[in-house]
Amino acid sequence: MRLLEYQAKSLFADYGIPIPKGLTSVDIEQGRKDAAVLGFPFVIKAQMAVGGRGKAGAIQKCQNADEFELKYPDIMQKVVKGEKTKAILLEKMADIKKELYLSLFLNRGKRCYTIIASGEGGVEIESVKNQIIHEVGLGNVDAKTAEEVGKQMGLKDKPLTQFIDILQKLAKITIEKEAELAEINPLAVLGDDSVVALDGKVIIDDNAMFRHDELRKFQEVSELEERAEKSGFSLVELDGNIAVVGNGAGLVMSTLDMLSDNGGKPACFLDVGGGATTETVYEALTLISKMKKVRGILVNLYGGIVKTTTVATAFIKAYDDKIIDLPVFARMSGAEADKSKEMLKGSRTKMFDTIEEAINAAVIEMNKNG
Repeated sequence: MRLLEYQAKSLFADYGIPIPKGLTSVDIEQGRKDAAVLGFPFVIKAQMAVGGRGKAGAIQKCQNADEFELKYPDIMQKVVKGEKTKAILLEKMADIKKELYLSLFLNRGKRCYTIIASGEGGVEIESVKNQIIHEVGLGNVDAKTAEEVGKQMGLKDKPLTQFIDILQKLAKITIEKEAELAEINPLAVLGDDSVVALDGKVIIDDNAMFRHDELRKFQEVSELEERAEKSGFSLVELDGNIAVVGNGAGLVMSTLDMLSDNGGKPACFLDVGGGATTETVYEALTLISKMKKVRGILVNLYGGIVKTTTVATAFIKAYDDKIIDLPVFARMSGAEADKSKEMLKGSRTKMFDTIEEAINAAVIEMNKNG
């Protein structure tokens, strides 16, 4: 789960990392109130989970009320790399003397956390030649290590002291919130030599979310996705017209990729999981029926713990109850697959021996129907 900038900064503030004064809104009426509280000038920043906002015009300075009335709605409508603006952060301008880069990330290759820092901030770290890299085991950063990194960045006196404190607090966030990445870019030294996080990026390990109820307020979950979670299966809504259903995240993800590679447009990722029952699969189909863009369903199922007949029974019940009236393109193998195929004869479910054949038929059908 990637936090938006204002969410990451909220986490920073909770741990005592200095951030500029800012207010977040989702409409211009609230934005006007926030502007009155902050006072001009300030920066208008689109909140979206992608980089490159500045180059795309999604971050702009605002000097007065006239500029605000023009820039706020423009930024609210920005789309960067396919990502829409979810909210707007108004933030007081900072008197920047120097911009730095600082991050801790889970280095899976070396099975440890790694600090990456640089005396050059505000740019993509990949483009910076003088990177400072320190491996820190399970993520704990002592004062000596933090001081060493700060000095390598050219810091001294008050900025160095503050940097040591910020790096240790960033490490604490990483460990306690089980973050895969905690990044401040830029970390700015201001005119008065104070050090402030001007931007923030935090990615939390999805597999650790069940241990962090306090972070659920940051999750972007649709009503259907929330309902799926309560029912015991995984659902992620997408923008296409073919619902992708399977058992096992890897199987569903690879099916989704194959569908996309063949010109299909996935409408959702739906993993019924290893403990699926007729009732949960029926509920999954009920949720699919509520997705207005869905025109077909692609099923890739391997019967093991979950028998294919369990899924077939749910589909038959959904057809009988008129929950779904969509063409289904299915490949089922494993436990009781032959019986499932027999059960689904005469329904709108077309059975295929391979997933490639099912995908090809689904794409052709969707293209035919526009």
